[in-house]
Amino acid sequence: MTEDFPTEGEAPQSPVSGPVDDAPETDVDLSAAVAELTGDLQRVQAEYVNYKRRVDRDRDVARQRGIEAVIADLLPVLDGIDGAKAHDELTGGTKLIADEFAKVTAKYGLEAYGAVGDEFDPQIHEALMHVQVPGYSVTTCTQVFQTGYRLGGRVIRPARVAVTDPTEEPAEDSPDPDDSIPDDPGSLTD
Repeated sequence: MTEDFPTEGEAPQSPVSGPVDDAPETDVDLSAAVAELTGDLQRVQAEYVNYKRRVDRDRDVARQRGIEAVIADLLPVLDGIDGAKAHDELTGGTKLIADEFAKVTAKYGLEAYGAVGDEFDPQIHEALMHVQVPGYSVTTCTQVFQTGYRLGGRVIRPARVAVTDPTEEPAEDSPDPDDSIPDDPGSLTD
């Protein structure tokens, strides 16, 4: 085999046959490639932004759940403090500790609820006793056995209460039949 080398004055032959003017096709190919890569980059960027939002949201939820778990474990301590307050047994240093404990739990958004005279709500109350007493127009909490707690609007523990159900008969000794809460509702369950 012999190779043909161009002699002087001859132009080398191009291995590509046909016209050498491919520039317009190359520009179209490059524009399509740039558009495709730009679209890919935008999708990756959007996925990253969504991922970052999800991670931030999940981190906040995990932090809140951790706080809820610790507060739920401390509820018996709060019950003990409430019992001591009810019997006037908090004095001196113990009172200071109880007050500081209340400040810390309030700082994290813990709020107590459930009082005598509140309208019964099965979403936030747990009824342990039902009594029918004339004079009530709505189901009312008449005794609180255990205080309920919310953390950030979410019920950590429902209030455990005794309730008085409304009756259709009017109260015998009530001067005002529209009065839905008697003067001493706690005396109804004693």
